Amino acid sequence: MSEDFIYGKNAVLEALDAGRGVNKIILAKGLHGDSKIDKIVQLAKQNKIVFSFETLQKYSDYKHQGVIAFVSPIKYADLDEFLESPRKSLVILDGIEDPHNFGAIIRTALCAGVDGIIIPSHRNARVTSIVEKTSAGAINHIPIIKVNSLTAAIQKLKNNNWWVIAADASANDNYYNIDYANMNFALIMGAEGKGVSKPLLKSADFTIKIPMLNDFNSLNVSCAFSVIIYETVRQNETSRRKI
Repeated sequence: MSEDFIYGKNAVLEALDAGRGVNKIILAKGLHGDSKIDKIVQLAKQNKIVFSFETLQKYSDYKHQGVIAFVSPIKYADLDEFLESPRKSLVILDGIEDPHNFGAIIRTALCAGVDGIIIPSHRNARVTSIVEKTSAGAINHIPIIKVNSLTAAIQKLKNNNWWVIAADASANDNYYNIDYANMNFALIMGAEGKGVSKPLLKSADFTIKIPMLNDFNSLNVSCAFSVIIYETVRQNETSRRKI
């Protein structure tokens, strides 16, 4: 089985707490009195995971915070199995190639209660140590669904009574004009510069934009996602209070 590595105290702790396949942990020499490092060592012992204290010079390009964990690749979720259980929201990433944006979206999606993330097999950042670190371990707590065709996945969602919403700078509707609280929705976010591809825009039931008050191109995609998804949170919280 192939192996990858993750780094950073929070990312490694979250992987251990989630029962991720951690094969080995390397800790920097001389770490003493750090509560998170002590917790990592405790969990490693409990789960009989090999760990050692070494120099981490060859990982100096990474902000490893004194800990590297070698892990098995994440297990991608299956879309058909995902749809078998009651779900409310999804985000579809169309060509997000920056791992920092990918990781930030995963983290925000988990915090906002999104049920899953769909990515294509090609033209999208894969799950790497940078993605895991940027997500602060959130990737271990939200289903990541990898599909061969986003178009086919969207059609399957529609066949299962999902509404598809695409974020597009040229849309007529602002993001806050959609009633998210009363639908199962999948939100498509496109890559910076390119945006959502034309075939996916055509398949969307709604297209929305974030109004720009100054003459500037757009927000970073992870920031734009945060703005939109927390409007859905606001609407859902308001709807629950009225019940």
